[in-house]
Amino acid sequence: MSQKHLKEAFVSNLNGTSLLEISVGLSLAPLCLLCRGLLLILYYLHYGKPLSSRKYSLLLDFLVLVSPLLFSCTVLSPVIFFVPPVIAAFCAGIFSKIYSQRKQETRVPFRQVVKDFQKTYLDPEYIPAITVFRVYVNVLTSISILAVDFPQYPRRYAKAETYGTGVMDLGVGAFIFGNAVVCPEVRQRSYVTQPKFSHLARQFFSIWPLIVLGIGRLLSVKSVEYHEHTSEYGVHWNFFFTLAFVRLAASLLLAIFPKNNSWIVAINLAVLYQLILNATSLKTFILHGSDGRDTRVGVLNANREGLLSLFGYLAIYMASVQVGLWLLKCRNSVKGWIEAVCFLLLTVLVLFVFLHVSQAYADPVSRRMANLSYCIWVVAHCLTFFICFVVSDLTLVFTKLLVKGSSVPCCWNVVKPPNASKKHETEAVPMRREGKLSHICLISAINKNQLLFFLLANVMTGIVNILIDTIHSKTAFTLCILHLYMFFNCLIMHILHAKNIVLKFW
Repeated sequence: MSQKHLKEAFVSNLNGTSLLEISVGLSLAPLCLLCRGLLLILYYLHYGKPLSSRKYSLLLDFLVLVSPLLFSCTVLSPVIFFVPPVIAAFCAGIFSKIYSQRKQETRVPFRQVVKDFQKTYLDPEYIPAITVFRVYVNVLTSISILAVDFPQYPRRYAKAETYGTGVMDLGVGAFIFGNAVVCPEVRQRSYVTQPKFSHLARQFFSIWPLIVLGIGRLLSVKSVEYHEHTSEYGVHWNFFFTLAFVRLAASLLLAIFPKNNSWIVAINLAVLYQLILNATSLKTFILHGSDGRDTRVGVLNANREGLLSLFGYLAIYMASVQVGLWLLKCRNSVKGWIEAVCFLLLTVLVLFVFLHVSQAYADPVSRRMANLSYCIWVVAHCLTFFICFVVSDLTLVFTKLLVKGSSVPCCWNVVKPPNASKKHETEAVPMRREGKLSHICLISAINKNQLLFFLLANVMTGIVNILIDTIHSKTAFTLCILHLYMFFNCLIMHILHAKNIVLKFW
């Protein structure tokens, strides 16, 4: 077999992993974020000033926020269930040290600290968990698209062939979810007063970079005979096209239907699509082509997975718009966000019940078709991931209250109560120390150029695969390549952010 066919076979005919393993894996990123925040607070406690060195901040962020994820999806994957408890125990140790040292200075009872925490007001204009969620989806995707070509990346984490739940199957849907929760229809509160179809025209113009990137990927892959997993999207289709057309179709639906009812549109889309899959020969067509022998003759046959899965991804997008609208409701207190977390946990529980019913009576999870079970699974796990980030943020807010003056980039800002007197109302603004430190935060750096980061990761993945025989790489070499690859991508984002450069021209 040629190198191209070997690599294609290496990522084909896989069945995914368990929902439990994916859930455990999702807890790693929030724990890493919590660990980084606690280390920064401990540093402030010891030295009386925040870590302000760009060089050391980048090194800390990479070693704590990125490197553990690289190890967890490679050499630590056999013991993945033990990794979160170890990181959690380390975080608990740091917190205990912070609390004990702080207690020597101010002897406030723990119960009083908890009461003060519940009464704390947060900046309602900024929800860091949304930013961190989107950045980490990008980071995890960037790690996986290269790591999957190395033998140290477990085959169960790769995309399942037809049915199954691989980590990379979730990544595709999570990308859609992350884009939808911050889409213009969610962010522009005055959207309802604007001409709907002029807004649609602007959205049509804004997707052209994705179309260009999709065409560029198609031409580059075909020109160098790069290995492809055809059953993912088809012969000519790719994820850039999916992002573009889902966004355009969603804008059209949101111009027709009230955006507050987007969850109803999502349910109808997903259920109707599943009914058509089960009641007609559409499922057979997607899996086996029009002749039942996996033909790729004709545009529709050649790209049937990419074209028909748009219905499922569109349902995920519409459901995520509803989530985004709900998250942006003004919650300006810790108590309000604790209640929100409880509501989200209940929602996740209900979704997992629906997922069990859907898999038992409709169809198992299939990213290839983006069926009803896949839609429910993606939304449920994305909400779980988001909840973990909110809990991490609230923990850091609590810790910052213990150490007055401490700060953590990309974490909630504490503000003064809104019922303060007018004299003090002008002072009821977020503490700006976090804003000043955001220029040395890797999360802020990636967030500023997310599309560029994703594009750079795709280009670097292609270069590495062309230059290196990834399938036969040894463990030490694999870890070295993956760390260099991710550090290079992060370093470029860090430099652009330090110079305040945003490469967005549309």
